[in-house]
Amino acid sequence: MNRPDRFADPDFAPDFDTPIERRGTMCNKWDDMGTVFGLDAPDALPMWVADMDFAAPAGVRRALEETVAHGVYGYPGVNQPYLDAIRWWMRTRHGWQVERDHILSVHGLVNGTALAVDAFTETGDAVVLMTPVYHAFARVIKAAGRTVTELPLAVRDGQYALDWDGWKAILTGRERMLILCSPHNPGGRVWSPEELREIAEFCRARDLILVSDEIHHDLVLPGTPRHTVTALAAPEIADRLVTLTAATKTFNIAGAHLGNAIIADETLRDRYKARMMALGISPGLFGLQMVTAAYSPEGTAWVDSVVDYIAGNGRIFDEAVNAIPGIRSMPLQATYLAWVDFTGTGMEPAEIHRRVEQGARIAANHGESFGLGGAGHMRFNLATPRARVAEAASRLREAFADLQ
Repeated sequence: MNRPDRFADPDFAPDFDTPIERRGTMCNKWDDMGTVFGLDAPDALPMWVADMDFAAPAGVRRALEETVAHGVYGYPGVNQPYLDAIRWWMRTRHGWQVERDHILSVHGLVNGTALAVDAFTETGDAVVLMTPVYHAFARVIKAAGRTVTELPLAVRDGQYALDWDGWKAILTGRERMLILCSPHNPGGRVWSPEELREIAEFCRARDLILVSDEIHHDLVLPGTPRHTVTALAAPEIADRLVTLTAATKTFNIAGAHLGNAIIADETLRDRYKARMMALGISPGLFGLQMVTAAYSPEGTAWVDSVVDYIAGNGRIFDEAVNAIPGIRSMPLQATYLAWVDFTGTGMEPAEIHRRVEQGARIAANHGESFGLGGAGHMRFNLATPRARVAEAASRLREAFADLQ
């Protein structure tokens, strides 16, 4: 399957260093800092919401320009070029052959997760999360009238690890689903094929649906283990596997609110589709055009450039943060989200937050919102121009100067 790149700009070179003004653009990350964190200072740095401060690939913008110039914005169909662009990307980037009719389009992966909870569990059921983990999972589970069973991850050699022995006594028997974050957010861990098979066997043994959120699967940093699609690591659990993917995190087009639920098993897929139909879920025109243009050879080159840049930001940030006694940034394998452990300072979370927010004037996610194991940690978004990362690192050193 060849993938044309008709929207590519041969003269385009990504520029990640030049700041792009995002204030006043209905931007959650920048415009809501004052409301959420009380940070209204002009030099406040938003490092919380997980989107990038970088322009999307030129082809995405050219596709939008062509759509806008057409002037008619009617109901779209989920057409063959869009689906084939997804299939091309999964095959060429991840070695995963996806059938066209296995792809269902949802309004982003939080929506895709909520649909899975709705389709495959009942009120009062429990859903398993390996924590700390992306905070939206627990939010949608609880909002649906389900409960969360938290399995705290172990830390081995500075990285999160599965802890089967520690988890044996935690399960309640009411669990019907496990939601996996692969690669892991906030820890940035890339799970090995062996670990994915262990998780799959765990789900099979306990009759759990496995929802594998792989939204960060393209953002694996150079020199780290390669991401393995759960469907390839454990094909034997296709009858209970829902894989969630999206172009939105990869290409910084989260405003498209578009993602994929890829389900090979027909019975499972029909149950998911029924909930989509009952709730009137369908994609928007502009998102379809953006994704079709993004999953392209030009998109491939852009992703390679951005992960190299993020890796460089990570080195600058980690060197500065790890030099502060009692503070440690978890080695980043994937994502652009630094997970920083402040527990070695002996400070209470409130004091950590005060120093980061009021002292360093940085908005970062509180670790407590990620569940068990998150207390005393904070998550920092590094997908911003390098000068801002260096400035954030300098401010953190100053805010904790008394420890040095």
